[in-house]
Amino acid sequence: MSTKTITREVSDGILTITLDRPEQLNAFTVTMAEELEAAFVEVNDDDEVRAVIVTGAGRAFCAGMDLSSEGNVFGLDGDRTPGFADLADLDDPELARIRDTGGRVTLAIHDCRKPVIAAINGAAVGIGATMTLAMDARLASAKARIGLVFGRLGVVPEAASTWFLPRVVGLPTALDLAYSADILDAAQSHEAGLVRSVHEPADLLDAARELADRWTRGRSAVAVALTRQMMRRNPASPGPEDAHRVDSLAMFYTSIGDGTEGVAAFREKRDARFTSRASDMPPFYEDWLDSTRD
Repeated sequence: MSTKTITREVSDGILTITLDRPEQLNAFTVTMAEELEAAFVEVNDDDEVRAVIVTGAGRAFCAGMDLSSEGNVFGLDGDRTPGFADLADLDDPELARIRDTGGRVTLAIHDCRKPVIAAINGAAVGIGATMTLAMDARLASAKARIGLVFGRLGVVPEAASTWFLPRVVGLPTALDLAYSADILDAAQSHEAGLVRSVHEPADLLDAARELADRWTRGRSAVAVALTRQMMRRNPASPGPEDAHRVDSLAMFYTSIGDGTEGVAAFREKRDARFTSRASDMPPFYEDWLDSTRD
């Protein structure tokens, strides 16, 4: 996929996606949304990749939506009057000028089969902050600044962040961050629970790679993908019975897949040689994901 606003590089099983509009502080555009969404869909079938890191080129991570474009800067069609029922089928191409572009990205990240880590190297405000909430960890440079500044613009938090943010920091902190629209420095972001750890700028990407390796090196690709989605979706179930149903299916298929090798390696006191691929998920997987979207 040829891209204009991001770059992609795979090294030792880790895909690094770099937001690449440094002269505009990597400000978000509709094109960037489309390229990020496509990248997170495509990586699901790329068995060379076991984890994804997202960072920014230059001195910013992402300075929010590019407010310099003509018309509706969010890429929305102000001549339409959509209702809730109009968004029933999110795959309908007719919704392209109604759907929040940031949400298209975070839903693709949410559905990703590989762990995703944000390496926040500088300013991350607006969509620059909310896109990271769908990722599995946020590591920040000591120079990072993070803010949900929507209140300053007279708009609401987007990118499904009202679903993700309370799960990351808890509801009281989420409300405070949204109402106040404050921009936090790295230490304050860590204290609020927005970021996992703070690093010197030169050490940030190495720390992100170390975490990616810790999570995925020597692991079953299918078990990691299932674990990621089960952890994300099961807590939203009305009760543990739904979690038990998918746990049962996931355990069944992994036990007759990489689990056979894992048990043998444990007994033989050697490293396991897992062979499953995240591009080839168990037969129940897509139906289960669809059921969680209803």
